[in-house]
Amino acid sequence: MSESLSTLRGKKVFVGLSGGVDSAVTAALLQRAGANVYGVFIKGWYPPELPCTWASDRRDAMRVAARLQIPFTTLDARAEYKKSVIDYLIAEYRAGRTPNPDIMCNKDVKFGAFYNFAMSKGADLIATGHYARAEDGVLRRGIDADKDQSYFLWAISKEALAKTRFPLGRYRKSEVRALASKFSLPVAEKRDSQGICFLGAVSVDDFLRNEFGAHAGKAVDESGIEVGSHDGVLLHTLGERIALANAAPGPWYVVAKDLLGNTLTVSKTNTKSEGVSRIALRDVNWLAAYEDGEVVEAQYRYHGPRILGTYSMQMQAFIPSEKLAEPVAEGQSLVLYRDDVCLGGGIIT
Repeated sequence: MSESLSTLRGKKVFVGLSGGVDSAVTAALLQRAGANVYGVFIKGWYPPELPCTWASDRRDAMRVAARLQIPFTTLDARAEYKKSVIDYLIAEYRAGRTPNPDIMCNKDVKFGAFYNFAMSKGADLIATGHYARAEDGVLRRGIDADKDQSYFLWAISKEALAKTRFPLGRYRKSEVRALASKFSLPVAEKRDSQGICFLGAVSVDDFLRNEFGAHAGKAVDESGIEVGSHDGVLLHTLGERIALANAAPGPWYVVAKDLLGNTLTVSKTNTKSEGVSRIALRDVNWLAAYEDGEVVEAQYRYHGPRILGTYSMQMQAFIPSEKLAEPVAEGQSLVLYRDDVCLGGGIIT
Protein backbone atom coordinates (compact mmCIF):
# COMPACT_ATOMS: atom_id res chain seq x y z
CA MET A 1 0.00 0.00 0.00
CA SER A 2 1.40 3.42 -0.91
CA GLU A 3 2.16 5.98 1.79
CA SER A 4 -0.44 8.39 0.40
CA LEU A 5 -3.21 5.82 0.91
CA SER A 6 -2.13 4.74 4.38
CA THR A 7 -3.48 8.00 5.86
CA LEU A 8 -7.00 7.48 4.52
CA ARG A 9 -8.32 5.01 7.09
CA GLY A 10 -11.74 6.16 8.22
CA LYS A 11 -11.92 8.97 5.67
CA LYS A 12 -15.12 9.45 3.67
CA VAL A 13 -14.00 9.30 0.02
CA PHE A 14 -16.28 9.75 -2.99
CA VAL A 15 -14.94 7.94 -6.06
CA GLY A 16 -15.99 8.78 -9.59
CA LEU A 17 -16.99 5.35 -10.93
CA SER A 18 -17.09 5.49 -14.73
CA GLY A 19 -17.78 1.80 -15.28
CA GLY A 20 -14.21 1.24 -16.43
CA VAL A 21 -11.24 -0.65 -15.04
CA ASP A 22 -9.27 2.33 -13.73
CA SER A 23 -11.98 3.80 -11.52
CA ALA A 24 -12.95 0.33 -10.28
CA VAL A 25 -9.39 -0.40 -9.13
CA THR A 26 -9.24 3.07 -7.58
CA ALA A 27 -12.27 2.29 -5.44
CA ALA A 28 -10.90 -1.13 -4.48
CA LEU A 29 -7.52 0.27 -3.43
CA LEU A 30 -9.13 2.95 -1.29
CA GLN A 31 -11.41 0.41 0.34
CA ARG A 32 -8.43 -1.81 1.17
CA ALA A 33 -6.68 1.23 2.66
CA GLY A 34 -9.54 1.51 5.15
CA ALA A 35 -11.41 4.44 3.61
CA ASN A 36 -15.18 4.64 3.64
CA VAL A 37 -15.77 4.60 -0.11
CA TYR A 38 -18.84 5.91 -1.93
CA GLY A 39 -19.24 5.27 -5.65
CA VAL A 40 -20.67 7.99 -7.91
CA PHE A 41 -21.48 7.64 -11.59
CA ILE A 42 -21.40 11.05 -13.28
CA LYS A 43 -24.03 11.30 -16.00
CA GLY A 44 -23.08 13.71 -18.75
CA TRP A 45 -24.89 15.00 -21.82
CA TYR A 46 -25.04 12.72 -24.83
CA PRO A 47 -25.98 13.50 -28.45
CA PRO A 48 -29.35 11.75 -28.88
CA GLU A 49 -28.65 10.85 -32.51
CA LEU A 50 -25.30 9.16 -31.82
CA PRO A 51 -24.66 5.80 -30.14
CA CYS A 52 -23.38 6.11 -26.60
CA THR A 53 -22.47 3.57 -23.94
CA TRP A 54 -23.52 5.56 -20.86
CA ALA A 55 -26.33 3.16 -19.86
CA SER A 56 -24.06 0.11 -20.00
CA ASP A 57 -21.24 2.08 -18.33
CA ARG A 58 -23.56 3.00 -15.47
CA ARG A 59 -24.58 -0.63 -15.15
CA ASP A 60 -20.92 -1.66 -14.96
CA ALA A 61 -20.29 1.01 -12.31
CA MET A 62 -23.19 -0.39 -10.28
CA ARG A 63 -21.77 -3.90 -10.62
CA VAL A 64 -18.42 -2.67 -9.28
CA ALA A 65 -20.13 -0.99 -6.33
CA ALA A 66 -22.10 -4.16 -5.62
CA ARG A 67 -18.92 -6.27 -5.78
CA LEU A 68 -17.19 -3.95 -3.30
CA GLN A 69 -20.38 -3.53 -1.25
CA ILE A 70 -20.16 0.26 -1.23
CA PRO A 71 -22.96 2.85 -1.55
CA PHE A 72 -23.70 3.96 -5.11
CA THR A 73 -25.41 7.01 -6.56
CA THR A 74 -25.72 8.83 -9.89
CA LEU A 75 -24.85 12.51 -10.24
CA ASP A 76 -26.75 14.33 -13.00
CA ALA A 77 -24.14 16.67 -14.51
CA ARG A 78 -25.79 17.08 -17.90
CA ALA A 79 -26.05 20.87 -17.68
CA GLU A 80 -22.40 21.35 -16.72
CA TYR A 81 -21.24 18.87 -19.31
CA LYS A 82 -23.30 20.34 -22.14
CA LYS A 83 -22.03 23.87 -21.45
CA SER A 84 -18.40 23.22 -20.52
CA VAL A 85 -17.58 20.31 -22.83
CA ILE A 86 -19.98 19.99 -25.77
CA ASP A 87 -20.76 23.67 -26.41
CA TYR A 88 -17.09 24.56 -25.88
CA LEU A 89 -15.95 21.84 -28.29
CA ILE A 90 -18.32 22.96 -31.04
CA ALA A 91 -17.53 26.67 -30.62
CA GLU A 92 -13.76 26.10 -30.72
CA TYR A 93 -13.85 23.94 -33.86
CA ARG A 94 -16.25 26.37 -35.52
CA ALA A 95 -13.72 29.15 -34.83
CA GLY A 96 -10.93 27.08 -36.37
CA ARG A 97 -9.16 26.36 -33.10
CA THR A 98 -7.99 23.04 -31.61
CA PRO A 99 -9.78 22.45 -28.30
CA ASN A 100 -9.16 19.82 -25.66
CA PRO A 101 -12.54 18.77 -24.23
CA ASP A 102 -11.03 16.45 -21.61
CA ILE A 103 -9.36 19.41 -19.89
CA MET A 104 -12.66 21.30 -19.61
CA CYS A 105 -14.41 18.11 -18.53
CA ASN A 106 -11.95 17.75 -15.66
CA LYS A 107 -12.14 21.43 -14.71
CA ASP A 108 -15.91 21.88 -14.69
CA VAL A 109 -17.39 18.39 -14.36
CA LYS A 110 -15.14 15.98 -12.47
CA PHE A 111 -13.38 18.57 -10.32
CA GLY A 112 -16.24 21.04 -10.49
CA ALA A 113 -19.71 19.52 -10.31
CA PHE A 114 -18.57 16.17 -8.84
CA TYR A 115 -16.24 17.82 -6.32
CA ASN A 116 -18.96 20.22 -5.17
CA PHE A 117 -21.47 17.38 -4.90
CA ALA A 118 -19.10 15.27 -2.80
CA MET A 119 -18.29 18.13 -0.45
CA SER A 120 -22.00 18.91 -0.01
CA LYS A 121 -22.50 15.30 1.09
CA GLY A 122 -19.82 15.51 3.76
CA ALA A 123 -16.96 13.85 1.88
CA ASP A 124 -13.44 14.33 3.20
CA LEU A 125 -11.90 13.65 -0.21
CA ILE A 126 -12.69 12.68 -3.79
CA ALA A 127 -10.76 10.24 -5.98
CA THR A 128 -10.66 9.38 -9.68
CA GLY A 129 -8.86 6.86 -11.86
CA HIS A 130 -6.44 9.36 -13.41
CA TYR A 131 -2.81 8.33 -13.85
CA ALA A 132 -1.31 11.21 -11.88
CA ARG A 133 -0.24 11.90 -8.30
CA ALA A 134 -1.62 14.44 -5.85
CA GLU A 135 0.50 14.78 -2.74
CA ASP A 136 0.07 17.60 -0.20
CA GLY A 137 -1.73 19.70 -2.78
CA VAL A 138 1.02 19.18 -5.39
CA LEU A 139 0.17 17.63 -8.75
CA ARG A 140 2.83 15.29 -10.15
CA ARG A 141 3.13 13.10 -13.20
CA GLY A 142 2.12 9.47 -12.88
CA ILE A 143 5.01 7.01 -12.87
CA ASP A 144 3.74 5.34 -16.07
CA ALA A 145 4.97 7.73 -18.76
CA ASP A 146 2.71 6.13 -21.36
CA LYS A 147 -0.41 6.73 -19.26
CA ASP A 148 0.45 9.91 -17.32
CA GLN A 149 -2.61 12.20 -17.38
CA SER A 150 -1.36 15.21 -15.42
CA TYR A 151 -1.45 17.17 -18.71
CA PHE A 152 -5.27 17.04 -18.59
CA LEU A 153 -5.43 18.35 -15.01
CA TRP A 154 -3.69 21.74 -15.20
CA ALA A 155 -6.97 23.73 -15.16
CA ILE A 156 -8.53 22.32 -11.99
CA SER A 157 -8.67 24.48 -8.87
CA LYS A 158 -6.10 24.25 -6.10
CA GLU A 159 -8.99 23.81 -3.67
CA ALA A 160 -10.19 20.67 -5.46
CA LEU A 161 -6.64 19.37 -5.94
CA ALA A 162 -5.98 19.58 -2.18
CA LYS A 163 -8.92 17.24 -1.54
CA THR A 164 -8.22 14.79 -4.39
CA ARG A 165 -6.41 11.47 -4.45
CA PHE A 166 -5.17 9.60 -7.52
CA PRO A 167 -4.28 6.08 -6.30
CA LEU A 168 -3.30 4.88 -9.78
CA GLY A 169 -0.49 7.42 -10.17
CA ARG A 170 1.92 4.98 -8.53
CA TYR A 171 1.00 2.09 -10.83
CA ARG A 172 1.53 1.09 -14.44
CA LYS A 173 -1.46 0.17 -16.54
CA SER A 174 -0.41 -3.48 -16.67
CA GLU A 175 -0.34 -3.54 -12.87
CA VAL A 176 -3.80 -1.99 -12.68
CA ARG A 177 -5.17 -4.68 -15.00
CA ALA A 178 -3.57 -7.32 -12.80
CA LEU A 179 -5.11 -5.78 -9.69
CA ALA A 180 -8.55 -5.78 -11.32
CA SER A 181 -8.24 -9.52 -11.82
CA LYS A 182 -6.80 -10.04 -8.34
CA PHE A 183 -9.74 -8.17 -6.80
CA SER A 184 -12.22 -10.12 -9.01
CA LEU A 185 -13.74 -6.91 -10.30
CA PRO A 186 -16.53 -7.48 -12.86
CA VAL A 187 -14.90 -5.06 -15.36
CA ALA A 188 -11.43 -6.61 -15.22
CA GLU A 189 -11.49 -7.51 -18.93
CA LYS A 190 -13.32 -4.40 -20.16
CA ARG A 191 -11.53 -2.43 -22.88
CA ASP A 192 -10.56 1.19 -22.34
CA SER A 193 -12.75 3.90 -23.87
CA GLN A 194 -11.13 5.87 -26.69
CA GLY A 195 -13.82 8.53 -27.18
CA ILE A 196 -14.41 12.01 -25.82
CA CYS A 197 -14.75 12.25 -22.04
CA PHE A 198 -18.11 10.67 -21.22
CA LEU A 199 -19.02 9.94 -24.86
CA GLY A 200 -17.74 6.39 -24.75
CA ALA A 201 -17.46 4.87 -28.22
CA VAL A 202 -18.14 8.17 -30.01
CA SER A 203 -14.92 9.59 -31.46
CA VAL A 204 -14.23 13.29 -31.91
CA ASP A 205 -14.30 12.77 -35.69
CA ASP A 206 -17.71 11.09 -35.57
CA PHE A 207 -19.04 13.82 -33.30
CA LEU A 208 -17.78 16.63 -35.56
CA ARG A 209 -19.09 15.00 -38.72
CA ASN A 210 -22.48 14.66 -37.09
CA GLU A 211 -22.40 18.33 -36.03
CA PHE A 212 -20.88 20.01 -39.10
CA GLY A 213 -21.33 17.50 -41.89
CA ALA A 214 -18.76 16.84 -44.64
CA HIS A 215 -18.14 19.62 -47.17
CA ALA A 216 -15.57 18.98 -49.88
CA GLY A 217 -13.03 21.74 -50.39
CA LYS A 218 -9.68 22.50 -52.01
CA ALA A 219 -6.33 21.66 -50.48
CA VAL A 220 -3.49 23.90 -51.68
CA ASP A 221 0.24 23.85 -51.03
CA GLU A 222 2.09 26.79 -49.48
CA SER A 223 2.47 28.44 -52.88
CA GLY A 224 -1.29 28.32 -53.46
CA ILE A 225 -1.31 25.49 -56.01
CA GLU A 226 -4.18 23.03 -55.64
CA VAL A 227 -2.85 19.59 -54.70
CA GLY A 228 -6.02 17.71 -53.76
CA SER A 229 -9.29 17.93 -51.86
CA HIS A 230 -10.49 17.44 -48.30
CA ASP A 231 -13.83 16.70 -46.61
CA GLY A 232 -14.36 19.91 -44.62
CA VAL A 233 -12.14 22.57 -43.10
CA LEU A 234 -13.92 22.41 -39.71
CA LEU A 235 -13.07 18.72 -39.36
CA HIS A 236 -9.30 19.26 -39.27
CA THR A 237 -6.77 21.00 -37.03
CA LEU A 238 -3.39 22.65 -37.55
CA GLY A 239 -0.50 20.19 -37.55
CA GLU A 240 -2.79 17.25 -38.24
CA ARG A 241 -1.68 14.62 -40.70
CA ILE A 242 -4.47 14.42 -43.26
CA ALA A 243 -5.52 12.00 -45.98
CA LEU A 244 -6.33 14.03 -49.10
CA ALA A 245 -8.40 12.91 -52.07
CA ASN A 246 -7.04 13.16 -55.60
CA ALA A 247 -3.58 14.07 -54.32
CA ALA A 248 -0.01 12.90 -54.75
CA PRO A 249 1.26 10.53 -52.06
CA GLY A 250 1.90 12.24 -48.72
CA PRO A 251 2.34 12.58 -45.92
CA TRP A 252 0.38 15.84 -45.91
CA TYR A 253 0.04 18.11 -42.88
CA VAL A 254 -2.41 20.97 -42.30
CA VAL A 255 -0.48 24.24 -41.92
CA ALA A 256 -3.25 26.84 -42.42
CA LYS A 257 -7.05 27.02 -42.60
CA ASP A 258 -9.36 29.35 -44.54
CA LEU A 259 -12.71 28.95 -42.80
CA LEU A 260 -14.73 31.15 -45.14
CA GLY A 261 -13.26 29.59 -48.29
CA ASN A 262 -13.31 26.03 -46.89
CA THR A 263 -9.69 25.69 -48.02
CA LEU A 264 -6.79 23.97 -46.30
CA THR A 265 -3.15 24.81 -46.86
CA VAL A 266 -1.06 21.67 -46.59
CA SER A 267 2.60 20.78 -46.62
CA LYS A 268 4.66 17.61 -46.65
CA THR A 269 6.44 18.89 -43.54
CA ASN A 270 5.16 20.54 -40.37
CA THR A 271 6.59 23.95 -41.28
CA LYS A 272 4.29 25.85 -38.91
CA SER A 273 6.74 25.30 -36.04
CA GLU A 274 9.56 27.26 -37.68
CA GLY A 275 10.47 30.67 -36.30
CA VAL A 276 8.18 30.53 -33.25
CA SER A 277 9.79 32.76 -30.61
CA ARG A 278 6.97 32.84 -28.07
CA ILE A 279 3.69 31.08 -27.36
CA ALA A 280 1.02 33.39 -25.94
CA LEU A 281 -1.37 31.90 -23.38
CA ARG A 282 -4.74 32.79 -21.95
CA ASP A 283 -6.72 31.50 -18.97
CA VAL A 284 -3.47 30.58 -17.19
CA ASN A 285 -3.97 28.57 -14.00
CA TRP A 286 -1.15 28.08 -11.48
CA LEU A 287 -1.14 25.01 -9.24
CA ALA A 288 2.31 25.68 -7.77
CA ALA A 289 4.55 28.70 -7.32
CA TYR A 290 6.57 29.84 -10.31
CA GLU A 291 9.40 32.37 -10.31
CA ASP A 292 9.29 34.66 -13.35
CA GLY A 293 12.09 33.63 -15.73
CA GLU A 294 12.66 30.17 -14.24
CA VAL A 295 13.62 27.57 -16.86
CA VAL A 296 10.95 24.87 -16.94
CA GLU A 297 9.66 22.16 -19.25
CA ALA A 298 6.56 22.72 -21.36
CA GLN A 299 4.33 20.13 -23.01
CA TYR A 300 1.90 21.36 -25.65
CA ARG A 301 0.04 18.24 -26.64
CA TYR A 302 -0.85 15.04 -24.79
CA HIS A 303 2.08 12.67 -25.38
CA GLY A 304 3.49 15.54 -27.43
CA PRO A 305 6.87 17.29 -27.47
CA ARG A 306 8.50 18.55 -24.29
CA ILE A 307 10.55 21.71 -24.66
CA LEU A 308 12.57 23.90 -22.29
CA GLY A 309 11.97 27.60 -21.86
CA THR A 310 10.69 30.32 -19.54
CA TYR A 311 7.31 31.88 -18.89
CA SER A 312 7.03 35.67 -19.00
CA MET A 313 4.46 37.01 -16.56
CA GLN A 314 4.55 40.38 -18.31
CA MET A 315 3.90 39.01 -21.80
CA GLN A 316 1.76 36.10 -20.57
CA ALA A 317 3.69 33.88 -22.93
CA PHE A 318 6.05 30.92 -22.90
CA ILE A 319 9.45 31.65 -24.46
CA PRO A 320 10.97 28.42 -25.84
CA SER A 321 14.74 28.10 -25.63
CA GLU A 322 14.85 25.49 -28.38
CA LYS A 323 13.23 24.91 -31.76
CA LEU A 324 9.74 23.45 -31.61
CA ALA A 325 9.58 19.82 -32.70
CA GLU A 326 5.97 20.14 -33.84
CA PRO A 327 3.67 23.10 -34.61
CA VAL A 328 1.44 24.57 -31.94
CA ALA A 329 -2.23 25.26 -32.62
CA GLU A 330 -4.47 27.91 -31.12
CA GLY A 331 -6.78 26.36 -28.56
CA GLN A 332 -4.38 23.63 -27.47
CA SER A 333 -3.11 23.56 -23.90
CA LEU A 334 0.49 24.24 -22.94
CA VAL A 335 1.38 22.77 -19.56
CA LEU A 336 4.43 23.69 -17.48
CA TYR A 337 6.49 21.29 -15.35
CA ARG A 338 9.37 21.50 -12.91
CA ASP A 339 10.76 17.97 -13.03
CA ASP A 340 7.61 15.87 -12.45
CA VAL A 341 5.64 18.64 -10.71
CA CYS A 342 2.84 20.19 -12.77
CA LEU A 343 3.07 23.95 -12.17
CA GLY A 344 0.00 24.86 -14.21
CA GLY A 345 -0.82 25.77 -17.77
CA GLY A 346 -2.84 27.84 -20.19
CA ILE A 347 -4.58 27.81 -23.55
CA ILE A 348 -2.50 28.77 -26.59
CA THR A 349 -3.73 31.92 -28.31
